[in-house]
Amino acid sequence: MHKSGFVNIVGHPNVGKSTLINALMGERFSIATSKPQTTRHRILAIFNDENHQIVFSDSPGIIEDPKYKMHESMNSFAHSSFEDADIILFMVDLFDSYDEDNKTLKRLSKLKCPKYLILNKMDLGEQEKIKSLVEEWKNKFDFDRVFVISAKEKFGTSELLTTIKEDIKEGPAYYPKDQSSDKNMRFFVEEKIREQILVQYKKEIPYSAEVKVETYKESQKRGKPFVHIRSIIYVARKSQKNILIGKEGNAIKNLGIYARKEIERFIGCQIHLELFVKVKENWRNDDRYLKQFGYMP
Repeated sequence: MHKSGFVNIVGHPNVGKSTLINALMGERFSIATSKPQTTRHRILAIFNDENHQIVFSDSPGIIEDPKYKMHESMNSFAHSSFEDADIILFMVDLFDSYDEDNKTLKRLSKLKCPKYLILNKMDLGEQEKIKSLVEEWKNKFDFDRVFVISAKEKFGTSELLTTIKEDIKEGPAYYPKDQSSDKNMRFFVEEKIREQILVQYKKEIPYSAEVKVETYKESQKRGKPFVHIRSIIYVARKSQKNILIGKEGNAIKNLGIYARKEIERFIGCQIHLELFVKVKENWRNDDRYLKQFGYMP
């Protein structure tokens, strides 16, 4: 018997949704940093074994006060996670809070599919506090299952995956068994570069930057696979471009070094990475650029 289903993860920004996807998949699909709004797109991560295909959905956290059209698009990605789920993983952490009249909880209550409460970052809390938090959530909402995990430490994630396999229903493989995502390699290269921007730059720079791969050319070098990548980093202001490049180009040089290492680890071969910076004022509110960057159809 073959079982399959769509398992969608929802929750506030920065509660660990991307880290959980990576733990369940056994490799780094989604970029994960300590900064909010790290995830901007909805990404499908496809888990396959002989008898199962589980399509996990990693989406942006819901932004309560969207300031740009880009934020509104990110919210639409997040809300779409409620529409096609066979199982919903509602993820919170030790520091999260929801009012009982919260829109997300109200929407969850209307869904017919199983709903799991995922309490994350439990490695940071004391046992009594964790027990109290579990009881508090059980009184607030009637979840089908409750899991206490640490996605970062991979504590409780194998038990979660086993339960998902048990609960999903008989069904076909929706994607080829050798496919692990709905996104192409260019998308993941863009995400690896953007991840390093989040890690290496402060304040508004990571949130004003978008990455687009212009060239992804596969070839051979000394008889081994080799890829040439040319990528453009777009920012909203000239001052941001100057910060991104840095004095004598040192900042973007370091960005390229770390991004290249991550990309090579991900695709499994050596690459040549070229990074350029362009200014596109107000791109986060520009429909044309939002469409080009994949935020709008």
